[in-house]
Amino acid sequence: MTRIPFVDLTAQTASLEPALTQAIQAVIARGDFILGADVEAFEREFAAYCGVAYAVGVDSGLSALDLALRAIRVGPGDEVITHANTFIATVGAVLTVGAKPVLVDCDRDGAVDVEAVAAAITSRTRAIMPVHLFGRLGDIDGILTLADKTGIPVIEDACQAHGAMFGGKRAGSFGLAAAFSFYPAKNLGAFGDGGMLVTNSTEVAQTVRALRNYGQKAKYEHVAAPLNHRLDTIQAAVLRVKLPHLDGWNARRRYLADAYREHLAPVSLRLPANDAEELRHVYHLFVVESPQRDAVRARLAQHGVDTGIHYPVPLHLQRALKSLGYASGAFPNAERLARQSLSLPMYPEMPLEHIERIAEVIAGDGSASAVAA
Repeated sequence: MTRIPFVDLTAQTASLEPALTQAIQAVIARGDFILGADVEAFEREFAAYCGVAYAVGVDSGLSALDLALRAIRVGPGDEVITHANTFIATVGAVLTVGAKPVLVDCDRDGAVDVEAVAAAITSRTRAIMPVHLFGRLGDIDGILTLADKTGIPVIEDACQAHGAMFGGKRAGSFGLAAAFSFYPAKNLGAFGDGGMLVTNSTEVAQTVRALRNYGQKAKYEHVAAPLNHRLDTIQAAVLRVKLPHLDGWNARRRYLADAYREHLAPVSLRLPANDAEELRHVYHLFVVESPQRDAVRARLAQHGVDTGIHYPVPLHLQRALKSLGYASGAFPNAERLARQSLSLPMYPEMPLEHIERIAEVIAGDGSASAVAA
């Protein structure tokens, strides 16, 4: 029985050789390992790709969120609103700057709930941080309308949404600033950790450039706290090789998502919404839903299919965030998704026959009972 991996990073790497090795060897030959030529070039290229004026390379998506908040002077006593069904790095950035994360529930599809955000705004709210979860923007228009009305800046957590679009604009170009992660399994992944902050604000870009590099305005001229959050030159070189392929990879992900929908149509699972053309989901993850999630997952594992759960414990029920004071039942949609969601294998190089086999395994499982759409 051939195993079906959740993601196969080796397939993509093999397809890009020898360009990847040549890019790394060029950095080694130059010796510019810290903030070298490829970092500056990749920043320009990624900014152009996102349709923004500036991009600043950093060491992770968490750092990009952290530095964005610092750049707009969010700190102790302030509040930042985000949703409960996201990776802990989102609220980790808020905690790192000393502010309070204010959690809200998501909508039925796991995206930001604009009404919930509006209800959570107080006099201490200093930022709204929508998460483009799994590669889909959700109601970004609603969030921007709310932000315009209240004067509260939007920091996009676009760490799972490289290339996602709404109305012809890409993720990262809607808010005051946005954060991307280049963790290896992302739609655009490095050979280690990496991240990027993008913005149209000259002030934000200049502040973050100083903050990421020991608070230096110029060498040995420190104007802010001495932090170290730089993107390595070798990672930038790898990402420069990959960036021209991103749209093609995302198109393949959408094709595979449509194939999943076709093959899983007879099966009683709740599938991701098939969005209108103006909203282009890039399917960092393909997430289905079933009340018998654990049984479905176990059967897939028995047949050699790897799966994931994103995320099994919502943030308000994490032990590390107990001090935020939320109880079980506070966010019903987030809690339902934690119990019922299942991430199926998804990566651009995945053969179509893998989807056919996955669908056959699920169809043969009587435990996957109907889920209301």
